[in-house]
Amino acid sequence: MSTNPARVLIVDDSALIRQLLTELLSADPGIEVIGTAQDPYVAREKIKQLNPDVITLDIEMPRMDGLEFLRRLMALRPMPVVMVSSLTQQGADATLQALEMGAVDYVAKPTQDLQHGLAEKGKELAEKVKAAATARVRVKQAPKVRPASTLTPAAGFSSTEMIVAIGASTGGVEALTEVLASLPAASPAVVVTQHMPASFTSTFARRLNGICAVNVVEATNGARILPGHVYLAPGDQHLRISRSGANYVCSVGGQDRVTGHCPSVDVLLHSVANAAGKNAIGIILTGMGKDGAQGLLQMRTAGAKTLGQDEGTSVVYGMPKVAFEAGGVETQLPLGKIAGKILDICVKEKGGAIRV
Repeated sequence: MSTNPARVLIVDDSALIRQLLTELLSADPGIEVIGTAQDPYVAREKIKQLNPDVITLDIEMPRMDGLEFLRRLMALRPMPVVMVSSLTQQGADATLQALEMGAVDYVAKPTQDLQHGLAEKGKELAEKVKAAATARVRVKQAPKVRPASTLTPAAGFSSTEMIVAIGASTGGVEALTEVLASLPAASPAVVVTQHMPASFTSTFARRLNGICAVNVVEATNGARILPGHVYLAPGDQHLRISRSGANYVCSVGGQDRVTGHCPSVDVLLHSVANAAGKNAIGIILTGMGKDGAQGLLQMRTAGAKTLGQDEGTSVVYGMPKVAFEAGGVETQLPLGKIAGKILDICVKEKGGAIRV
């Protein structure tokens, strides 16, 4: 791994934001801010001149908005991009579009007390920029219409006998979209924790629901977990599953940070290990950090099948690597093979499981 600092170009139409981001990022010895640009046209020339490792990109800018610039950039010169966007509903939708286009990560720009709010995000911003500098950029346009699933359940398949738990972080928007859009409507129930703020998760669930054969919703407390449905942890609250008679139900609540996050992948996977045991599949996808490693290990110890995204297809091979090294990952797979493996496991493990 290179010991050279990550060379960053800051693109934002606000002179104040450019100054604040420069100061915050320059305070980290692992980052060198090599330039700033007030709009995409200036940014284009500076990218040619300076060859940055990462750019931070605002969405709302004059002459060309950030999404259009990102689309052109990823088509002509793919490179790691960290979006800096507002927490508004419009900002959430635009940021998710950016992540689907290939942006590595994002930092939510505060809507009030900008200087103090950004200062509080200094560590998060620096960590995400450094992670982006090592990321594998995978360019993918989001599907515009609901596709037919690429997979068909095999004979003997039963979706009512397994529950699938997935955790993801950096790069997870694209990875989850690929996995979930590949599942047929008759898939087992899926519960998901993706590191994401509260204002983003409902938008993400709606976007997924529009392109997947399975029904995707933001999880609510007490909701019965049904086959053919995906339940996404709401931002800033943990998602757990519990048993209620013969059924599994969602349990949503708590805002404490576990393994540095809320919602936490570890919280979800520990609950699945306790409630479902061997009748579950645990999956860790791309992400920065170690969240989910201990929960996945507990799932494997309880008899569940466990999968991890491989290094070659992970945008950031952090969470899958830690989970693998901790012993929680039974099988590592390329992203494109994970949905098929879920169905294969359901065929092999269907006998004697609890019906949900």
